[in-house]
Amino acid sequence: MKAGALILFAVVCLLTTGFGGAPGGHPPPPAQFIVLNLSGNVWAPDFAEVARAFTNAANRSLAVGVGGIFSYFREPAAQVEQELREFLRLSVLHELPIVVQLDGEQWWEARPDLWNWWDASQAGFNPSNRFNVEWSGGQPEDAVRIAWRNWGRIIRVLPPPNLMSPAYREACHTEMKRLVPIIRDWWQALPPGKQWLLIGIKVGWESSIGVNAWYYPDGNKLADHPATNDPTTGVKGSQVPARGVAQIGYAAVKSAGLRQQGDITEADLAEVVRRHLEDLSRLAANLGVPREKLFTHGGGWKENELLYGAAVNAFSCPGWSFYRHADDPRQDGGVQAALARSDAPYWAAVEWLYRGKNEIAPWSRALENAFADPRCRFLCIYNWENIRNNPTAQEAMRQLLNRRATK
Repeated sequence: MKAGALILFAVVCLLTTGFGGAPGGHPPPPAQFIVLNLSGNVWAPDFAEVARAFTNAANRSLAVGVGGIFSYFREPAAQVEQELREFLRLSVLHELPIVVQLDGEQWWEARPDLWNWWDASQAGFNPSNRFNVEWSGGQPEDAVRIAWRNWGRIIRVLPPPNLMSPAYREACHTEMKRLVPIIRDWWQALPPGKQWLLIGIKVGWESSIGVNAWYYPDGNKLADHPATNDPTTGVKGSQVPARGVAQIGYAAVKSAGLRQQGDITEADLAEVVRRHLEDLSRLAANLGVPREKLFTHGGGWKENELLYGAAVNAFSCPGWSFYRHADDPRQDGGVQAALARSDAPYWAAVEWLYRGKNEIAPWSRALENAFADPRCRFLCIYNWENIRNNPTAQEAMRQLLNRRATK
């Protein structure tokens, strides 16, 4: 090729790809993200705080963003939609990239029409709702009406959903079909140089059976007495499948056609969760969310347990919680085994908190270890409230941002 032709070719390349290597002359977007999860649903103050605390420079391969949880069964539909639209607006206003978590598992107070099978004096009562909640045995008479959760302290919660109930699945689909297009349309309407503001959509929330909503033996009887009478032992994560409390999961396993009688197994429960996450991921993909923007949230409490693999499917990128292995996700055998079976372009530490020595050096090592794998798209710290008044953690993050400046 002659010199003149080479010059012309170079000019065409610059006009086509942009001087920064991205379409339209914009600098390439960050490759990885530190995300600060915002608890609550009043977004504006937290967005402003994070924007003041961190600067996303154009020449960095790492950026700071925020995450928000939208539990679509916890509040009236119109309220959830309003909060979501405000979250998206603030992302653009503060130029902070976001992860949007859509939850239909952990909180469903606003849908007694799905779970209230026992109280005729309250809204939503229908005896058939016992098929939408979990059972402690193989028959509808074993439906539970209470459960317990430990997110810092043990509290009473509603009975967990039967993840394979047709009515529950239809309700999840209805809300996803309403909310996902809002996010998709917002993202697609952004200018090309701003579309990196959507890091991803996340489905699931440590999806599992009998961990984040467990059942004590004879728990339904406990429901009629003060909470002060409740056991305080909690779950034992390593003791699969019952986790040291009463076994639940019979409703989902039976609804899924995996087992009609007899004791359920660890493999049964993991397969239910896998189907649940795959179904939500397939739906989001069919609604126009590309795989690189879609993440699951799995969990695992016993080393190498089968549940880790439930986060992997053909429609999304897998994600897991990291507490025990927050200092180095490469040491989590269950995660690494699942990643070896995944062909997804990315994975994520979708819930993470370093709980070691509160010094800059170990914080920095933990962050660097997570991002050592270039496929780790983001690390989501739970929660901003744990970082807001922790100058050590903030300084470790700033130093890492500076080290990740592109040449």
